[in-house]
Amino acid sequence: MGGSPATTDRLHHERQLWNGGIHPVAGVDEAGRGPLAGPVLVAAVILPPEWGEAGVPPDFLKLNDSKKLTADARARYFDLITGHPDLRFAIVPVDADVIDRINILAATHQGMNEALERITPKPAHALIDGNPVPSLRWRQTAIVKGDSLSYSIAAASVLAKVTRDRRMLEAEQSYPGYGFAQHKGYPTAEHLAAIARLGPCPIHRRSFAPLKQPEPDLFTR
Repeated sequence: MGGSPATTDRLHHERQLWNGGIHPVAGVDEAGRGPLAGPVLVAAVILPPEWGEAGVPPDFLKLNDSKKLTADARARYFDLITGHPDLRFAIVPVDADVIDRINILAATHQGMNEALERITPKPAHALIDGNPVPSLRWRQTAIVKGDSLSYSIAAASVLAKVTRDRRMLEAEQSYPGYGFAQHKGYPTAEHLAAIARLGPCPIHRRSFAPLKQPEPDLFTR
């Protein structure tokens, strides 16, 4: 889909599936693949197919990729999505120890499968932000920049981002000194300096550089 945010039909992909008799349709997105600490969060959201005919309610019209919204707007949409009687959602955290064990991509895909498994009713199809996910146990459509092109994916991106940010605010209380409330676990200069000063804490991803320990040189004598 082309066009500006004002002209883009962000129900296009959902409507195509609904018109073909395919529903429920779940949008899926994640937050937190890049940080050095904390979980990756995956969310799935099902919009009512009635929106295909009636249109998106006015309160949801400016819903977009969470990265394009202010923190206040994300919080407002989080409350609208989770409080709406006709929307269904699931939010799944995948913690640092799992990320270290199976790698971040596999952990994200595991979270996607779990979110789709948890949501009720079970989706008939998933709209995925980005590239196809071979391990997904659901029929899927992968949409590059889908969080800007699909209301379902945008809603999932907001739930994932807000939930992850709140997790990192809690981490600030549990592990003071790292600045998690400010950088949310991303590798800022302040975060790297805190790691150098304090060492890693239990929610750091030890498989990520610069936390990853170098492999021993087997040929060193």
